[in-house]
Amino acid sequence: MTRLRNDRGAVSTFLAVIAVALLMAAGLAVDGGRKVAALREVSHVADNAARAGAQAINPDSLRSGGEIRLDPEQAAAAAAAYLASVGHTGDVTVEADRVTVTVTLTIQPRLLPTGPMTVTATETATAVTEEPPP
Repeated sequence: MTRLRNDRGAVSTFLAVIAVALLMAAGLAVDGGRKVAALREVSHVADNAARAGAQAINPDSLRSGGEIRLDPEQAAAAAAAYLASVGHTGDVTVEADRVTVTVTLTIQPRLLPTGPMTVTATETATAVTEEPPP
């Protein structure tokens, strides 16, 4: 039997290519999952901060029976206090009966060599009152 000498090292090259492909697939799974989890986190944080701010209803507008109005300073302070309590920062906007909060988070990938990944979520809450059931 004669042996071909030009196939030598072909398996090593193949394994190196497969190893890189598997590492990239693992990176997509791990770092992609971390990005999705970060997006879910900032969405929940922004939503809860907006709700905290929307509870700062101006008592005079509530007592007069007229249109519900937020106290803009208290609403912004309540939203910012919630953000600080959970260790995040964000932008808070108060307009009439609405509080809008935008939170941004930057995460570092663990496996992929892509650089920092940034996720942003914006949530809005509206102040409402409900009549108690009879």
